[in-house]
Amino acid sequence: MPIDTIETIRTRYSCRAFTDKAPSDQDLRTIAQAGVCAPSGMNRQPWQVIVLKNKDLICKLEEEGMKNLAALPDQSIYERIQTRGGRLYYNAPCMMLVPIAEDAFLDCGIVTENIALAATSLGIDTLICGLAKFSFAGAQGNLFKEKLRFQTGYDLGIAVLLGYAEYPGGAPHVPDMNKILWID
Repeated sequence: MPIDTIETIRTRYSCRAFTDKAPSDQDLRTIAQAGVCAPSGMNRQPWQVIVLKNKDLICKLEEEGMKNLAALPDQSIYERIQTRGGRLYYNAPCMMLVPIAEDAFLDCGIVTENIALAATSLGIDTLICGLAKFSFAGAQGNLFKEKLRFQTGYDLGIAVLLGYAEYPGGAPHVPDMNKILWID
């Protein structure tokens, strides 16, 4: 049974260790549909939502992303991932990629939040993964875009990893209530 919206927002957290169990196709369809229900500027809908369940392809994307991160002059991101098990996609059994038209970052964020909240409401854990862009940054990027059927002119905006937590009961971040200002 879905949980209420405010509780979904309060309890959503970033899962960084997934089991191999994938959400059902029905749940993934529901989540993808929630993503494309997002509003967009002038109703352009400058996105795609690609549901990726092919574990071999996820592993290839991960390998390419880690290779590109390792090649960066600043090794801090690469080293941080290494301390978390060395897996860019944390063993997620599936992911939703959100390719976007140029400069559609705000619209992409709304789609992504819809995906993450819909998944949480269905009891599915998520991680919004901005680092997925490194899987498309190198020599293999265009091949991956072709294999995943990105629309012409679209680049990856962000990805959402989906599955079930290896260690259930993850806690959301503690919100800083000082960030809320009231002007009367």
